[in-house]
Amino acid sequence: MIRFCFLLLSLWMILPVSGQKKVYRTETVDPLVQTLQVRVENAPLFPPVISLQANDRIIVSFDQFIDDPQYLSYSVIHCNADWTRSGLSELEYLDGFNDRPVEYSEISLSTYRNYVHYEIVLPNESMRFKVSGNYVVVVYPENEQDKPLLYACFSIVSNQVSVPCRVLTKTDIDYNKEHQQVEFNVLYPHYEIRSPQTDLKIYVSQNGRRDNEVVVTHPLYVKSKELVYAHNRDLIFEAGNEYRRFEMVTMKYRGMGVSELRYYDPYFNVTLFPDFPRANKNYVYDQTQNGRFTIRESDAENSNLEADYFVVHFSLDYDEPLPDGNIYLEGEFTHDIFNDRSQMIYNPDTRRYEKTLFLKQGAYNYQYLYLPYGQTKATTSLIEGNYVDTKNEYLIKVYHRVQGERYDRLIGIGRCIL
Repeated sequence: MIRFCFLLLSLWMILPVSGQKKVYRTETVDPLVQTLQVRVENAPLFPPVISLQANDRIIVSFDQFIDDPQYLSYSVIHCNADWTRSGLSELEYLDGFNDRPVEYSEISLSTYRNYVHYEIVLPNESMRFKVSGNYVVVVYPENEQDKPLLYACFSIVSNQVSVPCRVLTKTDIDYNKEHQQVEFNVLYPHYEIRSPQTDLKIYVSQNGRRDNEVVVTHPLYVKSKELVYAHNRDLIFEAGNEYRRFEMVTMKYRGMGVSELRYYDPYFNVTLFPDFPRANKNYVYDQTQNGRFTIRESDAENSNLEADYFVVHFSLDYDEPLPDGNIYLEGEFTHDIFNDRSQMIYNPDTRRYEKTLFLKQGAYNYQYLYLPYGQTKATTSLIEGNYVDTKNEYLIKVYHRVQGERYDRLIGIGRCIL
């Protein structure tokens, strides 16, 4: 009886408190882990979604600021549509063994900042996936699952429905002004959906952001084997502006957007040209990567190992600090998270918001978002402005919870750009 009570107490201590289930997202936990990327193999600009039936693979890559490779392991967790852990056991969603060693690691070559580069490729010979849905890779030191270093999120789609979509500039709240509206259909000629209003959850995101992601449950109307989602005010997004860009691909000269490149022992420092608010200005088109970043050293044979780390200085001109909220750097390199790493700090001496980050050589996209205190959804309107011609990327994920099942199937995706 004593042992039984101790076991119950132990289980109670490790289980999450009701209502506090962890919501996973791509992020690093250990400050020594940097440059985390989740990519579709051979399609680096595609969202991290692969097909259950095809031979697509996900590549999770990251660096660790150490001199010699560390023995690392990883596990894969199946998640619901909201990125909380699903009710499936490992045997139900994996064919193979979980808790696998990270097999690929290489030491950086001739860099000022020594690091070890790691890669995980999924699926692989030891691990394949049985069901569709959301997945998260958890990386940790060998035999220390309770000390995660990072989380890497991706999705697997079964492609049982098709999702044609479109982006409109004539929205239900304005006409060719500051917003864009997404409309889409769900076609399921060879698939059964008994109750779309209760069985489906559809997530719509803009440029991979989670803060303004929308969940839709009710179609405008139902046709024969077709659902129509239109004239839904929840599907109206701020148009925003094209992402800002800079490049630091060599130590020989200043790249795009770089005001100064100088070595201060022990690292090269990159000072970007000061940025200015773009709201209420003229829209200027620029071909960007919708917030993504690419690692590149122009003279390297393998940029993953030969690209160095630079100290990068961001600045945004602003006359006075904003009293009711904060400004954040948003882009894939900050994992679209609003935290101390992405928060800009106001400097009254320079009358600028400033931030210094340690980044690997490459080409980066970024923008400035304003987040009012107490809010979770940021806005582009204050700094970047909203311009209806902005080329945003929208991703639509259709999840189906079949009656009696304990997980959300990802049965189809749609991707559209204005």
